[in-house]
Amino acid sequence: MSACVPARADSARTKHVHPPHSPPHGRPGRFRVEGADLSAAIAVFLIALPLSLGIALATGAPLQAGLVAAAVGGIVVGRLGGCPLQVSGPAAGLTVVTADLIQRYGWRTTCAITVLAGLAQLGLGCLRVARTALAVSPAIVHGMLAGIGITIAVAQVHIVLGGTPQSAVPDNLRALPAQLANAQPADLAVSVLTLTLLLLWPRLPGRVGQLLGKVPAALVAVASATAVAALAGLRLPKVDLPSWSSHALAALPDGPVLGLVAAVLTTTLVCSVQSLLGAVAVDKLVAARPGPARRVERSDLDRELLGQGAANVVSGTLGGLPIAGVAVRSSANVHAGAVSRNSTMLHGVLVVIATLLMVPALELIPLAALASLVMAVGLKMVSLNHIRTVTRHREVLVYAVTTCGVVFLGVLEGVALGIAVAVGVALHRLTRTRITHTETEGVHHVQVRGQLTFLAVPRLSRVLHHVPHGADAVVELDGSFMDHAAYETLQDWQKTHAAQGGSVEITGRRPGLRISEPAGPGGCRCHPWTPWRNHQCERPQTAPAPPPGGARRSDGDQRSGTGGPGGAGGAGGVEGTTGAAGTGEPTAPGSHRGTGEAGEAGSSGGSGGADGPGGTSGPGSFGGFGGFGGFGGPLGSSARDLARGISAFHRNTAPLVRGELARLAREGQQPSQLFLACADSRLVTSMITSSGPGDLFVVRNVGNLVPLPGEENGDDSVAAAIEYAVDVLKVRSITVCGHSGCGAVQALLNTGPGGARTPLERWLRHGVPSLRRLSEDEDSWIRLAGRRPVDAAEQLCLANVVQQLEHLRAHASVSRTLGDGELELHGMYFHVGEAQAYLLTEEDGAGRFELVRETDLTA
Repeated sequence: MSACVPARADSARTKHVHPPHSPPHGRPGRFRVEGADLSAAIAVFLIALPLSLGIALATGAPLQAGLVAAAVGGIVVGRLGGCPLQVSGPAAGLTVVTADLIQRYGWRTTCAITVLAGLAQLGLGCLRVARTALAVSPAIVHGMLAGIGITIAVAQVHIVLGGTPQSAVPDNLRALPAQLANAQPADLAVSVLTLTLLLLWPRLPGRVGQLLGKVPAALVAVASATAVAALAGLRLPKVDLPSWSSHALAALPDGPVLGLVAAVLTTTLVCSVQSLLGAVAVDKLVAARPGPARRVERSDLDRELLGQGAANVVSGTLGGLPIAGVAVRSSANVHAGAVSRNSTMLHGVLVVIATLLMVPALELIPLAALASLVMAVGLKMVSLNHIRTVTRHREVLVYAVTTCGVVFLGVLEGVALGIAVAVGVALHRLTRTRITHTETEGVHHVQVRGQLTFLAVPRLSRVLHHVPHGADAVVELDGSFMDHAAYETLQDWQKTHAAQGGSVEITGRRPGLRISEPAGPGGCRCHPWTPWRNHQCERPQTAPAPPPGGARRSDGDQRSGTGGPGGAGGAGGVEGTTGAAGTGEPTAPGSHRGTGEAGEAGSSGGSGGADGPGGTSGPGSFGGFGGFGGFGGPLGSSARDLARGISAFHRNTAPLVRGELARLAREGQQPSQLFLACADSRLVTSMITSSGPGDLFVVRNVGNLVPLPGEENGDDSVAAAIEYAVDVLKVRSITVCGHSGCGAVQALLNTGPGGARTPLERWLRHGVPSLRRLSEDEDSWIRLAGRRPVDAAEQLCLANVVQQLEHLRAHASVSRTLGDGELELHGMYFHVGEAQAYLLTEEDGAGRFELVRETDLTA
């Protein structure tokens, strides 16, 4: 008995977890309709009623069949389908297919084919293959719809002119001149009125146009044409709705088996693809709908396919047209503000009511008005936007072949032709490779555009054979795929060319791609922002010992040197240069050298020029980067890192930015910002601002300090950069960027009362005003994203940004441009450990730094 207690205890709570369409326990449920759903249902109904009649007329089916399909599509698909806001019914995309079936097999067999197509859709939905339909090329789908639209428009022209259309497009085109010569004035007048209202009604200007535009143009056009025809007493064919007692229902299919199978497959294909693509489009419309609308669940495509199948079974059984998702009605449903599937179902109920109660009014509609409406819909199916899209993606051939195939051969044949051409185009792109050879300033460039497969190996070998022995060559790979045959061809040629005294550089779009170092232990797969010491790729072996005459210095002597009178010290090279050491005597033309032993000229791998007063660097003092080029001494660890970094840039990044840098070289720099930041190696300005070449004019120093103009022991380099950026480059903003864990700030906090004795101490005196901003009252500290700084060091980092902004205002060029309203000042703080950037929102003592979020980017 105890096992039953939890079930009884939880029974009260289970009432709240029922599916949304299940009634609660204890009382019968009520069908509640939102006001937005009711208004949307009315709007969709007013569009669906004339369109359903027009499509039935275009197919040659009984006119009631269009109304049956509209009602079943609204109620059945609305209740069972997976896209709540998609409206289904008789679609213009099915007009050609249905008309052909009626012409071949008759109406009752067409209804049976509709039932079988619905069963096929149910089977596909159970197999959950709905997503597979989306793999069809959009060019094929758009081409199919365009072909159907052209077929509809050409056929309806005959009814617009008062005649009768033929069964095929060529026949209709041949009969068109005779039909134009025998046009009926009444039919033509009603058609012109209908088309004029369809075109102008959505374009009514002003507030009145906005109010009237809420009424569907299709309803206005058909209703106006009907009213004019009735008032003028025009004698022309009108809608004829026979009694429902004589309505033809489905019968057993009668005809050749293969033909019936093809008919079922065609109907299934068109219905399914159009409905699934429509569901995806409705999701996009809902997502783009403005305002705080109620959340609408995304489409379940497999459920949508099941709903469409069930609707086609019901519609075919009741003698209705095939059903698919309809773009015009679905778009109207979304734009009218529908929030649930109730709007779709209610629109179907309204179609049923109209079918039963409005037969006398419907029989007043001229057929020419319905034909004009359907012709306009057909013309809209040939979308210029779709044509531009397929042209931009180089698929216009697929689009054109599919369209022509549908127009002249039929839907199934046209789609098959489109698929065949699409496969051919894809294979052509895969195998088409363009290989060119050019020579620029003695360097031979081999450009490979496209996928490099075994089919291109003969051409590649022929082009590589034209590169002379011993020449410098660059092979540029511009593709995403290279098979083993092409890889071996390139690798073998590279080894042979290098053995003959030539050099080969291979560049490509794939990061880290080197033919001599394939992916594996020797291939670099690190990110561009990975620090050198964290690279996980294999490092090269240590180079051989230096040649005679280039004695290697001790580890300490490699790093620093002390110059004599007038000599230069500072950071020495990896190797010494030719000459005496320790006296500051000349060693190479135009250069002086500090402490260091003799070495061969050209073996230096570091900054061996002068750093101290009185020292100059001339030709030979840097060794022409001899250590990097391989003809000097061995590279030290740091020099190897630098060389590998430069090599990676040349190989991976340079091909991508070369065009942009060439443009900047021609046009000159035009940065929009002066970015003044600390020299800390962890602060990578281009990375944290996502900026590229030419965006930022960057000034970096220890502590991101801005000395006051004219101050004793000031630094004119910062002032010169500010003046150049503001007066010459015309930057629009200046940003001072501080960061967490700043060593200069920590040094400021630890500064003793003694005088400044070293260059660093003299420089840090420009930060003393920031130190004075610190307050003992923590409540008055600058806030960081609403919190207090964790310690005095972080508070000083924030206060320093604010203080340096005040120093900026003291510079004449900045003050003048600020007064003219042509310059903005910004404060920024970068938290290194969090990788988060904060912007200053107030620039006084009570300032506040706020985190920059995606939602803040409203501009």
